[in-house]
Amino acid sequence: MYRCYCRFFLILLIVAGHWGVHAQGFLPEQYNLKWASQSGNSGESMPCGGGDVGLNVWVEQGDLLFYVSRSGVFDENNVVPKLGRVRVRLSPSPFEAGGSFQQELKLNEGYVEVTGKKGKLNVIIKVWIDVFKPVIHVDINGSSPVSAQAWYESWRTVPGELKGNARSASSYKWAKPGIAVFPDSVRYENNGVLFYHRNRDSTVFDAIVSQQKLEDVKSKLWNPLKNLTYGGWMAGPGMVADKVISGGKYADTPFNGFGLKSKSPSRNVKLNIYLHTDQQKDFAVWKKGLFEIVAKAEPTEWVKTLEWWKQYWQRSYIALNASKKDSASPVWQVGRNYQLFRYMLGCNAYGTYPTKFNGGLFTYDPVFVDSSYHFTADHRNWGGGIFTAQNQRLVYWPMLKSGDFEMMKPQFEFYLRILGNAEIRTQHYWGHKGASFTEQIENFGLPNYAEYGSKRPAGYDPGLEYNKWLEYLWDTSLEFCLMILDQQHFTGTDITRYLPLIESCVVFFDEHYQYLAAQRGAAKLDQNGHLVLFPGSAAETYKMAYNSVTTVAGLKIVLERMVALPSQYGSEAQRTHWKEILRRVPPLSFREMQGHRTIAPAQAWERIQNTEIPQLYPVFPYGIYGIGQPDLETAVNTWKYDTEAIKNRNHTSWHQDNIFCARLGLTEEAAALTIKKLQNSGRRFPAFWGPGHDWVPDHNWGGSGMIGLQEMLMQTHADSIYILPTWPDDWDVQFKLHAPLNTVVEGEWKGGKMVNLKVTPENRRNDVICSKCVANRF
Repeated sequence: MYRCYCRFFLILLIVAGHWGVHAQGFLPEQYNLKWASQSGNSGESMPCGGGDVGLNVWVEQGDLLFYVSRSGVFDENNVVPKLGRVRVRLSPSPFEAGGSFQQELKLNEGYVEVTGKKGKLNVIIKVWIDVFKPVIHVDINGSSPVSAQAWYESWRTVPGELKGNARSASSYKWAKPGIAVFPDSVRYENNGVLFYHRNRDSTVFDAIVSQQKLEDVKSKLWNPLKNLTYGGWMAGPGMVADKVISGGKYADTPFNGFGLKSKSPSRNVKLNIYLHTDQQKDFAVWKKGLFEIVAKAEPTEWVKTLEWWKQYWQRSYIALNASKKDSASPVWQVGRNYQLFRYMLGCNAYGTYPTKFNGGLFTYDPVFVDSSYHFTADHRNWGGGIFTAQNQRLVYWPMLKSGDFEMMKPQFEFYLRILGNAEIRTQHYWGHKGASFTEQIENFGLPNYAEYGSKRPAGYDPGLEYNKWLEYLWDTSLEFCLMILDQQHFTGTDITRYLPLIESCVVFFDEHYQYLAAQRGAAKLDQNGHLVLFPGSAAETYKMAYNSVTTVAGLKIVLERMVALPSQYGSEAQRTHWKEILRRVPPLSFREMQGHRTIAPAQAWERIQNTEIPQLYPVFPYGIYGIGQPDLETAVNTWKYDTEAIKNRNHTSWHQDNIFCARLGLTEEAAALTIKKLQNSGRRFPAFWGPGHDWVPDHNWGGSGMIGLQEMLMQTHADSIYILPTWPDDWDVQFKLHAPLNTVVEGEWKGGKMVNLKVTPENRRNDVICSKCVANRF
C-alpha cells in the first residue's frame, strides 16, 4: 500500500508541475582542478588521457614532463611498462622564478592546460590526447616567439633485472629470484624519435604453460605476448633531431634522453607522439602501421575529441553541494572526486584491455608511494598482466548507472578472448565442459605463475592452485556474467556474442561439482537433488567452504537472469538445460548471530583466511536483498550482528561496506563510509587514492566509492526505480543516472526537498518510487 502511495504522489506532483523551476545544468568545469605552483616530483602529477592513452602531467623546475601509458602494453614478464617520459623546455621560459603559473585539468574538454607568464611573455601549453587515434598532442602558444626542446626519455635502453619487491610488477612476483628485463629500441628517424619494444619468442606465457602441465595443448592456447610490439614516434612540425643523446637520473632511475629542437623560434609550437601496438611476426609490418597512423592524422581531431568529452559529461553526473563550493567540505569533495575519478575511467574508454585496478594508466615513480621502493616508473604492485577479478569488477560496475556502456566492452572482451583457454584448461585437467576462470588471472586466461604455486605436493591436481588464499576460488567470473546481463537489461543491446561465455561459466560449476562428487562416492547430487559445492570458497575469506554464499548467490541470479532473457537468446534445448542447472543450485544458508537470523557465508567451512564480508554478497552484487525486496531485515541483521562481518569492516581499497549500507537503507552509515571513500586522497591529485591493499592510484577504491554513491541516490530492482533510498536530507545534489529499459533519471534535491525530477522516457514515471519525496513535501 505504501509503495502505491509513494508512486501516486510522485506522479501527481510531476504532472501538476509542482517540482519548481528547473535547476541550472551540470557544469563539469566547476570541478576543474587548478594548481598555482609547480610540482616537486611525478607523485604530484595530474592525469590526462583519452581513447586508451594516459599521461601523468606535471611541471618541475620549469620543465613540462609527462609519463606515457597505453592499454594493452605488456612485456615478456607481463609488466605493464610506461612507453617513456617526455620532457619539454622553452626558451625563454615563462616558468622561471618570479613569474606566474597555473596548471589546470579542464574536465569538460578533457585536457591539461599549463599557463605561464614572465615579464611580457605569456605562454599557454595544451596537452591532450585524441580520443579516436593514439596520438598525444602538445600545443604551445606564446605571446612572442619561443624555442622549444623536447626529449623522449627512456630508462630501458640497456638490459635490466627485477629484484626484491620490484618483482611484484611482473607475473613472476616472488616466485622467481631474478627477472630479466629486455631493453627497448630507441633511435632517430625522419627528424623524430622512434621508440619500441618487441617481445621475444619466449615469455611468461611459456613458463606458465610448462609450470601448469599444459604442454600437450599448448598449440591450442591463445598467446597474446609473443611478438607483441609497442611504441611510437615523437616529432613536430618545425622541429629537427638534436642527435646528442643526453643522460640523467630521475627519482631512482638513470635514463637517456633523445632530443628534438625548434628550427627557429615561433609563437606556435606543436609536438606530437604517435603510438602503435600490434602483435606481428614482421617488425616492418608494425612500423608500417605506425606511420599509417601518422599519415591519417587530421586537423579535425581536436573538434571530435572536444565533442566526445562534452557528450561524456552530459551523459551522467553527481554534483554534491555544488552551489556552496566549499573545497574543505568532505561532502563537496565527494562530489568533486566522483567526477575526477570518472574522468580517469573515461581515459581508457576504448582500451584493448580493461582499466587496471592497481593504477590504471596513471602510476608513477614508486618511491613517491613507498619510500623504500627504489624502482622504475614501470612498477605497480600485484602485476601488470594480472587482472584480479574481485578488484576489476569494482572498476566496471559503476559504468551501468553512469551510462558508460560502451566503456564496459574492454572488460567483457577480456573474458571473451580468454574463454577458449579456460575451456581447454578444464577439458585437459578434468575431462568435462565449462570455463575455469581463476581469481588471479593472467591476460591469457591461466592462473598467475606465483599464485599457482611452484612448490606443490607430488600428485596434487595440476588444475588447482596450491594457494591458501585462492584455492577453489572460481565464482568471481559469475559477477562479470551478471554485469553483461545487466547491460542487456539496461540498454536492450544484443549480447548474443557473450552468451557462450555466460553459459560456459555456469556449466563449469554444474559439471565440475558433479565430477568431484563422483570422485568421492556414488551420488553426484545431495538428497534434495542439489549440487554439493565442496570444496569451495566464499571470496578469499571462508575457505574449504560447503555451499559458499558467493557461489550459490551467483549461480542462482545469473541462471534466473539467463532464463528470463528474451526468446532470441538460446535454443529450446539450451533453455531447458539452464532451468535444469538452476534447479540443482542449493539454497542460501543462514545462522543465528547475537540472537538474530543472518546470512551465513556458507553451510560450513574449514577456516577464515581474509577480511572480506562475502555473507553480504547477496546484497551486492547479486541483489537478492535490498530496498523494496523481501526479508531485508535478515540482511540488515547480517551487517549489524554478524561478529565476523563487524570485525572485517573497512573503507579502504576494495572493501565495499559503503555499498552494502546503501543497499540496506542504512543512511547514516552509508554517508559516513562514502565520505571516507571519496574524500581527498591526501595526495596532490585528490583522486589518487591508495595504496590501500593495492597501489596508487587505487582504482577499485574509486570504483567502490562511485558505486556506493550511486546506490545512495538510486537503486533498481527488476523494473522498479527507487530514488534517494539512502540519501541524507542535508546533502544537496544534482544527478543524472541511468536505469534499466533505456531510462534516464535526472533530479535535484536541495534544502531537504526534491525541486526537480525528470524521467526519460515519460512512461517510466510509473515505475519510480520516492518515499523521501513524499515525506519531505507532506
